[in-house]
Amino acid sequence: MTTAILFGIAASSALVIGAVVGSSWDPPRAVTGVLLAFASGALISALAFELFDEAYELGGAARSGLALLAGAATFVVADSLLDRRVTGKAGPEQREVAASGAQGAVGWALLAAVTLDGVPENLALGVSLVDGASLALLVAIFFSNLPESLVGAVAMRREGRQAKAVIGTWLACAALLAVAVVAGRTLAGPLNDEVLSVALGFAGGAVLASLADTLMPEAFEQGRPFNAFATAAGFFLSFILAA
Repeated sequence: MTTAILFGIAASSALVIGAVVGSSWDPPRAVTGVLLAFASGALISALAFELFDEAYELGGAARSGLALLAGAATFVVADSLLDRRVTGKAGPEQREVAASGAQGAVGWALLAAVTLDGVPENLALGVSLVDGASLALLVAIFFSNLPESLVGAVAMRREGRQAKAVIGTWLACAALLAVAVVAGRTLAGPLNDEVLSVALGFAGGAVLASLADTLMPEAFEQGRPFNAFATAAGFFLSFILAA
């Protein structure tokens, strides 16, 4: 359990770092785009070689595959409902508004989106700890949290919130996501192989959907022409850590 707590703190610390930096500095869009691209590549590698690979080994193709699709579908439904609730519409338009930080309540929209993305990622990290520490997934989550909290903090500051309030808000989000890692490890501990396969596959599907819907589109919009290289670099680093 100590490992889960330490991993939760490490993964969520990126939210606090991003908030501290974003409360006093406006990063170029290219910087956040490159960071998101790096995180995307790292997550793809961690999912393929650790998270879903473990689900497949424990439960076979049918069980892990159906769980993967169920996790992706759950994320898409929840994310679409959030987009409509916050902005009145769903899809790339909302993400572009969030990335620009140019309209009211964008900082809060990004906070909600990061929480929605982060819960399945951190639960997946916790579940993965059942069979050993996953450094690749930890690094991938850290680098996905950093740019999103950075942009969110900038947006909140532009909306008139004080730096202390911005940092405190993201600190609370970090605490919630750190708890998600511990919860994932606690809930997955007593599960048999078949149920654990479903849990890993479901979490992997949710993370994969967040990649396709959030991280990679934003990386493409903000990080060109360096996003492809950053994605490859993230993939390679995560592969080395998983090997």
